Amino acid sequence: MLVLNGPNLGRLGLREPAVYGSTTHAELAEDLRELGSSLGLEVEVRQTDAEHEMLAWLHDAADDGVPVVLNPAAWSHTSVALRDACAMLTAPLVEVHLSNIHAREAFRHHSHVSAVATGVVAGLGPGGYRAALRWLAEATGTTPAQGAAAAPGASPDGPAADE
Repeated sequence: MLVLNGPNLGRLGLREPAVYGSTTHAELAEDLRELGSSLGLEVEVRQTDAEHEMLAWLHDAADDGVPVVLNPAAWSHTSVALRDACAMLTAPLVEVHLSNIHAREAFRHHSHVSAVATGVVAGLGPGGYRAALRWLAEATGTTPAQGAAAAPGASPDGPAADE
């Protein structure tokens, strides 16, 4: 399972704490690895300010069928290339934003990624990442309490509407 963080998220805890909170990226990464372990997941957390690096990580995840939690940060609103890389993913993708992008400046209201994400969590701070990991663990059948494995992309709430 990958948790991928985009531009400026390496500055968490320093950058606009009133908006993004006081948790540092290192603290967030450690918290998510620990939660993942408790859910039976191997969680790798990465951050980059380089769009080409993020695209390469998404391409690898698509090729390997790896579920992704993605905070695209500012690229949400500007990058069609990122959206297209996300559309190639074969496993679930949960888009996460620390702040509520719909309650901020108008230019932040639209995310190119949301249309190709399995789900979107915004405005819950670091708790949004935790919710995404818990959902992905259930959806992929990897929670210790889940028992039998679910089909890739399956909803923990039952079959998809088209089934």
